[in-house]
Amino acid sequence: MNPWRAGCGESRTSGSEGGPEKPTSREVGRALRPDPYTHVEVADGVVLEVLNVIDDHSRLCVASRVFVSTRSPDVVRTLHRAAAQWGYPERFLSDNGAIFRASKAGPIGDLEAELVSLGIVSTHGRPYHPQTQGKVERFHQTMKKYLDAQDPAETKKQLQGQLDRFVTYYNADRPHRALGRRTPLEAFGARERAHPTGPRIDATGYRVRNDKVNKNGTVTLRYRGRLHHIGVGRPYAGWRVVLLVAGRDIRILGADGSPLRQLRLDLAHDYQPMP
Repeated sequence: MNPWRAGCGESRTSGSEGGPEKPTSREVGRALRPDPYTHVEVADGVVLEVLNVIDDHSRLCVASRVFVSTRSPDVVRTLHRAAAQWGYPERFLSDNGAIFRASKAGPIGDLEAELVSLGIVSTHGRPYHPQTQGKVERFHQTMKKYLDAQDPAETKKQLQGQLDRFVTYYNADRPHRALGRRTPLEAFGARERAHPTGPRIDATGYRVRNDKVNKNGTVTLRYRGRLHHIGVGRPYAGWRVVLLVAGRDIRILGADGSPLRQLRLDLAHDYQPMP
């Protein structure tokens, strides 16, 4: 399975708990890998943030955007802009960075809410396990070597122009050793493209949490600093689920969009049993 990584491909981004499933990399666009961002210094010591998204299978860079300070809505806009050219991926892999995670403050415009509304599976690398983002990190190194060989950019606009030229060179002209000396564009074009296959879940007004039902049939949710255990049922042990949270009101859905439970959190108890 090929996600996009922030970076790009199988959708991988930085910022969540739980290990992602290992992709089989048989189709392009199955997974994207984004990195939260990397830093580049321009004139007068100003440091800007660069968000990169790459395709997991082909290493194609689907997005490389400069921001003064990267926010969650910037990642959402970058996703849609990349999809206009390359299509939406089946999966999106990231680390546990805050810009890739649902906001504790609540709604809306969060990346994970946008992904579930598009039917894109969101997965996150294990905490303190940077190897998950190795492809993106190597892309960062290649990008910075290219920038080091250029005249230093003086403005955000100049840096974006340098990145645009780099992406064109990287995708179309630079052979990649891991791709059998093909370019990422050649590798991307040689495979059938994957598309979102998950259910489209309307997450408007909710923050989104992806979780896995444990062997006791429960999932966990932290509310105002206190951890609550919510019963879903032992028959669902091992299931991947989506929690839609609006204050104390919670909906729990299976990965296929099937409703499993709806409740209002009882703050007097840590454990929320099945009714």
